[in-house]
Amino acid sequence: MPCLNEAETLSTCISKAWLGLKTAGVEGEIVIADNGSTDGSVQLAEKLGARVISVKESGYGCALRGGIQATRAPWIIMGDSDDSYDFSKINGFVEKLREGNELVMGCRLPSGGGRIIKGAMPWKNRWIGNPSLSLLGRIFFRTQIRDFHCGLRAFTKDACDRMNLQTSGMEFASEMVMKATLWKMRVAEVPITLHRDGRSRAPHLKPWRDGWRHLRFMLIYSPRWLFLMPGLCLCVLGFLLTLALYVISIQIGSVILDTGTMMFAAMGLIIGFQLVGFAVSTKVFAVGEGLVPANQKFSSLFKIFNLEKGLIAGMIIAGLGVVVLMHAFRHWGAANYGVISYPENMRNIILGTTSLVLGIQIIFTSFFLSVLGLKTIHRTPPA
Repeated sequence: MPCLNEAETLSTCISKAWLGLKTAGVEGEIVIADNGSTDGSVQLAEKLGARVISVKESGYGCALRGGIQATRAPWIIMGDSDDSYDFSKINGFVEKLREGNELVMGCRLPSGGGRIIKGAMPWKNRWIGNPSLSLLGRIFFRTQIRDFHCGLRAFTKDACDRMNLQTSGMEFASEMVMKATLWKMRVAEVPITLHRDGRSRAPHLKPWRDGWRHLRFMLIYSPRWLFLMPGLCLCVLGFLLTLALYVISIQIGSVILDTGTMMFAAMGLIIGFQLVGFAVSTKVFAVGEGLVPANQKFSSLFKIFNLEKGLIAGMIIAGLGVVVLMHAFRHWGAANYGVISYPENMRNIILGTTSLVLGIQIIFTSFFLSVLGLKTIHRTPPA
């Protein structure tokens, strides 16, 4: 249990935890990861037979990581020390661990058989924050977990070591679920009841700030949705609209799409390609640093799309842009380098400039990916 001035509820939590271990028929210890309490929590926990670990680095994630590292058992159950979770009822978690699951999530939501006592969760957390973040988590990481941010969960210490958890704040909860999914661990969920916490003071959780930290972390760990999907959409739409407007203007009712629209379409194409490049670069970096696991399909991309092929493709596209721009330059010369009023030349300028910029982007993105991929191409993907 992470602890920061929880003297009001800590004794109840510890007593329930001892009862939970006895009821589940397992031997264990209770570890309190203290994050600088000054209200007597440490002395209270030691008096009740818990082992207290002092974690100097502040933060929910830091406290939990310190406590997890100090544990001696192969199975770990973590939960808040505010008496919002009933530690005397851990049978479901123990059973799922015995079945071979590596992460067992509690589910407070009625959709998963859970229950939230009236007043136990602020309305914005219950109806906005938790459902929306859990939905995004299921979409981004293709997991069936309903309650992405439940604080009561069980896991094996071996699995936790493989996750290599890094975050220091409330996003620690998201990181654990995301990495368990990415590493294809066995994950299960059990229904629980969330009670009103027993403290007289306000909770440490800051809904909007911590909600944003969860969302930001999920996006950073999902370049597919942060970069790739928006980038591909912009690339396809920009490419098709640029080519269509290069051939002919388009009229929709009284609205005419011409060179001005073509310029915006070309801009979308360039931005889209840049986002796709960010997606691939982020993935390469994450695999190289061991933040996400390697996979066979992604590793094979470096055999198909290597530096040399990227350079050739970039030079071809840039060369086509130069040819189109030279054609536009000749039209300008034919007008004695004066004002050219017809839109065909502007179409050539937009298409040629776009092609040249894309070609240059492809060339230098290929070099950049080649540098990032020095680790990735040598990392052995799982069978």
